[in-house]
Amino acid sequence: MAPRRCPEASYRPLASRFIHLSNPPALKEHRYMALKVGTQAPDFTLPSKPGETLALSSLRGKNVVILFFPAAFTSVCTKEMCTIAEDYSAYTALNAQPVAISVDTPWTLQKFAAESKADFPFLSDFNKTVTRAYDVYREDFAFGMKGVSERAVFVVNPEGVITYAWVGENPGVFPDLDAVKKALG
Repeated sequence: MAPRRCPEASYRPLASRFIHLSNPPALKEHRYMALKVGTQAPDFTLPSKPGETLALSSLRGKNVVILFFPAAFTSVCTKEMCTIAEDYSAYTALNAQPVAISVDTPWTLQKFAAESKADFPFLSDFNKTVTRAYDVYREDFAFGMKGVSERAVFVVNPEGVITYAWVGENPGVFPDLDAVKKALG
């Protein structure tokens, strides 16, 4: 079977042409109080597709890799989701279910998941409730845009306890996915 590859950057929505996360805007100092290892992960139910939802509690019995990301179709977010999609079998072999969350609409995320060739759920936290519950809310993003999810990764064990937590205070920083897999193993 040929390896899965994300499409070339032929399709780029207007906004993604102007957001360059490798050179992010000046960041305000923020001391994240994101959930710590050893705490119970807050349950949530979010839209996975228009008309469908997914609850974290429905995944009990599996490890869950929660991937918060700022915005669909931006360069680092695309690289992150494509990397997870291309290595999806490694996560399933570790009894893990990746779940991507952003504040984008379900329709945008459905398109983003398809273009990323992802077989895992992309969840819309449009109202920012889960982003705030995990304390990964970024007030200022880029070009005056307000209120996105910080780039963050949480591993939740089969009992619902957080066993790994990482929050990138710079949205242009790619998470250490080897560390995530190590936390699953």
